[in-house]
Amino acid sequence: MRVGKRRRRVLAAVAVVCALAGTGLTGAAPAVAVPAAGRVAPGVSYSEFDLPAAKGTAHAHVLSVDLRDPRVRVDLLHPGAVGARATVSSMADATGAVGGVNGDFFNITETQHPGVEATGAAVGPAVASGRTLKAAVPDGQRFGPALPAGTSTRDVLGVGLDRRARLDSMALDGSVRTRADRVALGGLNQYALPVGSVGAFTPEWGSVSRVRATCGTDTQRAAPCSTDTYEVTVERGHVVATADTPGAGPIADGSTVLVGREAGAQWLRKLSAGDPVQVRHRLVAAHSRVPYRFAVGGYPVLRDGAPLPGLDAKTSAVRTAAGIADRGRTLLLLALDGAPAYRTGLSIAEVADTMRSLGATDAFSLDGGGSSTLVAREPGASSVTLRNHPTDAPERAVANGIGVYSRR
Repeated sequence: MRVGKRRRRVLAAVAVVCALAGTGLTGAAPAVAVPAAGRVAPGVSYSEFDLPAAKGTAHAHVLSVDLRDPRVRVDLLHPGAVGARATVSSMADATGAVGGVNGDFFNITETQHPGVEATGAAVGPAVASGRTLKAAVPDGQRFGPALPAGTSTRDVLGVGLDRRARLDSMALDGSVRTRADRVALGGLNQYALPVGSVGAFTPEWGSVSRVRATCGTDTQRAAPCSTDTYEVTVERGHVVATADTPGAGPIADGSTVLVGREAGAQWLRKLSAGDPVQVRHRLVAAHSRVPYRFAVGGYPVLRDGAPLPGLDAKTSAVRTAAGIADRGRTLLLLALDGAPAYRTGLSIAEVADTMRSLGATDAFSLDGGGSSTLVAREPGASSVTLRNHPTDAPERAVANGIGVYSRR
């Protein structure tokens, strides 16, 4: 009974938004041939509706996830390596998700660094099934629109072991220790390291080149790659290899590759084969003491029921966002339709207002444009269906996403 009431509240909120649109579902051209609203799986429902916007009508697709339902969980969709990409549909089907959306902004291209391979790695922190995958790149190295004031690449949306969704910030706490010295760790599986730092790359990074980690600066993504770099491979606590430039290829289980630039490179050059080295790292949440089962990067647009000050109200685009309602017990996943009739989309300020109208008290912007994707299973189906029209037809490969799972 309680689950049914919560579901009705969310659907009622959708109806309010549609009424405000002056169009509702009646007479609105559906984006795809699916029911306008209905259950996807226990604790998970799907809706679509038109929205009025400054640049024209937008069309929204929404998954409502009841985190109170013990059959439901949310986790990170990812392609098996930080430095890799896959479509939301393929990641959802590979893991048995009943629905999902795309996630964080990512290193999609390297036109400013000729000859350097784009990694496909996400901008912000990532936690999957309670396991830390990566930390955040410096603010100046992110891909995507300008961050709102007071936010950073360390911001995350996550679900804790208490099954509550919340907004938070996660910073890297780590070090590299030798017999004679110790240095703070500047990065973990990141496509960009802070100037002068040492970063750690684990098997979770994958096989893509690590050169990109030494390009740009903390404030300028397009700045040239560093000419002062060094790499050290640590296996089971001892140095086994060194190199003057970052390499590529898979990292063996039990091994960590340390990449240094400038002062970090000079520190690593003091190490020789056989030297003992201890590498320690973890992500520390700024606000929650509850460990996160899942976390994904992006940036907040709504906090405690109020839009962040200074949100862009002029630039409209196809967007993906996540909202938190019912004190963290309901997660709303929204993706706009990229079909030509709706491609003008919403501004970030309009996204914040929309999520608040749907009942969210907190909301988080995810990657948009050609990445915006929402998938959900049809009743009785064993695989997901693409519910919106991505602007990159049929579907762009992305760094990660939010997967919704439900036991029948």
